This record gives sequence, structure tokens and C-alpha cells, in this order.
Amino acid sequence: MAANHKEHTEGIPKRIERDEALRLLEEGELLLLGRMADKIRRNYNPDNCVTFVVDRNVNYSNICDSKCTFCAFYRDKDAADAYVLSPDEIFDKIAELVDQEGTQLLMQGGLNPELEIGFFEGLFREIKRRFPTIQNHSLSPAEIVCIARCSDLALDETLARLKEAGLDSVPGGGAEILVDEVRGSISPNKIGWRQWADVMLKAARLGMPTTATMMFGSREKPADIVEHLFRVRELQDSGGSFTAFIPWTYQPGNTELGGATATGVEYLKVLALSRIVLDNVPNIQASWVTQGAKMAQVALFFGANDLGGTMLEENVVAAAGCSFRMSREEMIGLIRGAGFRAAQRTTTYHIIKEFPA
Repeated sequence: MAANHKEHTEGIPKRIERDEALRLLEEGELLLLGRMADKIRRNYNPDNCVTFVVDRNVNYSNICDSKCTFCAFYRDKDAADAYVLSPDEIFDKIAELVDQEGTQLLMQGGLNPELEIGFFEGLFREIKRRFPTIQNHSLSPAEIVCIARCSDLALDETLARLKEAGLDSVPGGGAEILVDEVRGSISPNKIGWRQWADVMLKAARLGMPTTATMMFGSREKPADIVEHLFRVRELQDSGGSFTAFIPWTYQPGNTELGGATATGVEYLKVLALSRIVLDNVPNIQASWVTQGAKMAQVALFFGANDLGGTMLEENVVAAAGCSFRMSREEMIGLIRGAGFRAAQRTTTYHIIKEFPA
């Protein structure tokens, strides 16, 4: 995927390195960064097209031993509102997604030590049998490590068995900031950045597409944001299969960590820098779920070429008090309103349907 991406690099400046990226983030003027990122975005995506996927986020369980201080979604297993969805409840949700011409299922939950690999193998096989057109884009690296540990399996075997059962691709959730000093302060019980990277590289070697994310605006410094971007770039250079990068802002509502979220200006600067640095990741996704529709439109001029999913359902960010919803028609209107052509895609960026302006 990176090779196809680099076919469009003519006229783009050579790679920047960490010191230049940090200077741009700390001292760069917002509109200048935007123009740089927009030029790169239009070079990589010359057809004036913005993509989206019709998807559903199904949180199969909210029981989690990680207890990240930035998370408002997790519960202890004995909490009154703790849950594990039954297979039938999950199938009903997927059926609704199929009825709306959706193609992507993103299933994530907490780090629940009682859910071993057999639970997921049985579930994934039945999903593939009942819904063969759905891309099962599920389980964060932290969940996969938890499944391996609780099932007394090596990571390689765990990934191979999950793939054989029907896991099609791995989303980049749980990346937060790929700097262990930051991770230790906000999610001390979660895997370190090298384990996150190990899952992604092993998934890529199995032929599984992946994505990468970044949650910023909690306790990291600008240098940590830059380090995160370069670690993603270096992982891609080392054989990664990242189809997209999605930066999004920490939402402090109802969390133990508290604090304030990043400003719109900070979001746009990080988004633009992501497009500039990640010259080997083909797609940059705007986070309308945390930023809202209007900021998502602006993001299309700061390096983003994709608006992610319509999200028939989303619970994790909503638990922090940030809840936006969008139908396919609203998504198309949003893209057209910004002056672009809209196209519905699959998880792996195959175009299903185009909607002329």
C-alpha cells in the first residue's frame, strides 16, 4: 500500500525529520501548516474525492482491568452496569448494519480476563458465516495481548487463530501516545508501545491490514506527539500494513484524569503535521466523532482525505460526554458542502459507490 502511495510523491519535499517536525508543531503558523498538508493531500488524492465507510462500533463488553484514567467507558466486573453482550445481541446489531448497506464491523471492549480465545473464535466464525460481506475490523492490540495472556498462548498463535476464525483486519485503538512515559501516567496497566507495535507488525506479516491512531491532549508534550508520528512512520517502513492514520483528541468528560481537551487549532496543527510526516501511510482520517461536522469539513483542507465511519453506534467517546451522530446522507452532504466528491469505501479503501457533487 505504501508503494502505491509513493507513486504520487512528485513535487513533494523530501522527508522531514524529528527536529523539523517539532519546530513546525511548536512554532509553525497554522495556515502555513494547512497549506503544506493540503498540497500533499491533493498530490496523493488528485481526484478531489473524500471517502467514508458505513460501519458500526459494537462494544462487546465494558469490563476492563486496565482502568485507564482517561476512559469513562470501563467498568469493574461487579459493577451494576457491567456487561458482556451475548452472541445473539451482537448478531442483531450486525444485521442492522447490513440492512443499512454497511460493510465494516469494529468490535472492541475492555481487557476482560474472563474472555479467552475460544469466545472470540466461536463468535468470529459465526459472524463470518452469517454475514460474509462484513469486514471484521476488530480488537485493539491491547485486547489481542490480553486474549493471548489469558489463553496462555503466544502472540503469533493468537493472531493466526483469530485470523483463521474470521478477524479480517486490526484497528489501531489503544495507541494513545506511543511513548511509555506518557502511557505510564495515563494507562499504567496497559501494554507498552513496543507491544502495540509488535502486534501490528505480526498482523501485517499475516497479511492483515491495520490502522494507526493517536489520542492527544492529555499529558503528553509536543515532542511526544512528534515521536508518536515517527514511530508510526518507522513501523510502516519496517513492513507495517497501516492503511490510515487517525489522530483524535482526548475527551475529559466523566474521566478520572479530567482536564481540558485540545483546542481546534491544536487539532488542526497535529492533523496537518500527520499528513506531512506520514509519507508512507496512504490515508489521513478526520475525527468528526470528537471534533464535530464543521471542524471535519475544515480538516479536509488540513491534510485529511477521509472522514472515517458513519458509526451507526459508538459508546466509548460518548461515555465521555462527546456524542455526534451522522447518517450516510449527512456524510455525503458534509463532503459536498466542503467542495469535494463523496465516495463510500470498504475498510481497505476499495470504492463501493461514488456520489457526484
